[in-house]
Amino acid sequence: MTLYRSPGGRPRIRLAARTPWKSPRVLGVLRHRRGWLAVQASELRNGEVGWLPAGQAQLDCVQWSLHADLSKRRLSGRRDGRIVRMYSVAVGSPEHPTPLGRFSVTDKLRVIDGASPYGCCVLALSGHQVRLPAGWPGGDRLAVHATNDLSSIGRPVSFGCMRTDSRRARWLIETIPLGTPIFIRS
Repeated sequence: MTLYRSPGGRPRIRLAARTPWKSPRVLGVLRHRRGWLAVQASELRNGEVGWLPAGQAQLDCVQWSLHADLSKRRLSGRRDGRIVRMYSVAVGSPEHPTPLGRFSVTDKLRVIDGASPYGCCVLALSGHQVRLPAGWPGGDRLAVHATNDLSSIGRPVSFGCMRTDSRRARWLIETIPLGTPIFIRS
């Protein structure tokens, strides 16, 4: 599929049917304009949208949303606007802040390496971490993921991702659909 710079404008980027992590491509829709959809994709920078002809999309309504409050270090899962789950998360440190804004869930990954810093599972988002340390090997994708360092939960200590314990991370990847919006505020 091709995303355009504006409705009816020049092509911006061509996307594969699957994400780089092999998930089906599901894009979060931000708005609709005269037969075009403004969508988020991980290939775009934070805050950018691509435009897709509405006739080339299969639209569905997502009943879920995630809401992160960085000042309270809390993440809530809502269904039809009602809070279903809420819990503490680690957030980005002052040197490596968690980016603010609206993003979308792009991938749900199970991690098989028991020594992984991402714990059991990762809910990958369309956003990107903006101030990573030099030489960081983990890529710049923003995520909510499990951690083996339970003492970090509820503290501003990550490189931008939000961390929780394995039980809650499993709930996220088992419950939250691809394309779900996440709203991150301070």
